[in-house]
Amino acid sequence: MSESLLTLPMNELRTRYPSMKRALFSAFHIGGCQSCAYDDSETLAAVCERNELDPEVAVKEILESAERDAAMTLSPSEVKALLDADPATPLLDCRTREEHEAVNIAGSQLLTQELQGKLFAPGNYERTIILYDHTGNNALDTCSWFQGHGLKGTRILQGGIDLWAQEIDPSLPRYRLELD
Repeated sequence: MSESLLTLPMNELRTRYPSMKRALFSAFHIGGCQSCAYDDSETLAAVCERNELDPEVAVKEILESAERDAAMTLSPSEVKALLDADPATPLLDCRTREEHEAVNIAGSQLLTQELQGKLFAPGNYERTIILYDHTGNNALDTCSWFQGHGLKGTRILQGGIDLWAQEIDPSLPRYRLELD
């Protein structure tokens, strides 16, 4: 398996393993800034060679990061069950204020700096906190940060509000973001 990962271009590898970028940067300082950047068309083997990194170690880190991401993720049905069992479970929207005001999951709150500060109060460190964004990829960074700062019960909604609208609440309008 690792041999096939080594021959993939970085953009395809990132599509298969969305955690790859965070994993390579945090473990080896690869891909996070201009001095350690890579081209999307480079293979993982080429990136490892240029950065004098053992390819097997890089592959192991990528696979383990995918497992860590999976452990932070709850399906829409799992989130719904949690919210049905305990409606006081914080459901926090990590998107922009404009996105939240346009469409949001009932009972959710926009994650603001003020709210974030309140979450770090004593008694919240083991509490379940659910984060969501548009498609489930950006909230992983916030979830990792929360967990790394002690809020071990933080999880994300797999697929974000988009998958929630498909599986749980079809009345929510779906949308796509236009990127510059």
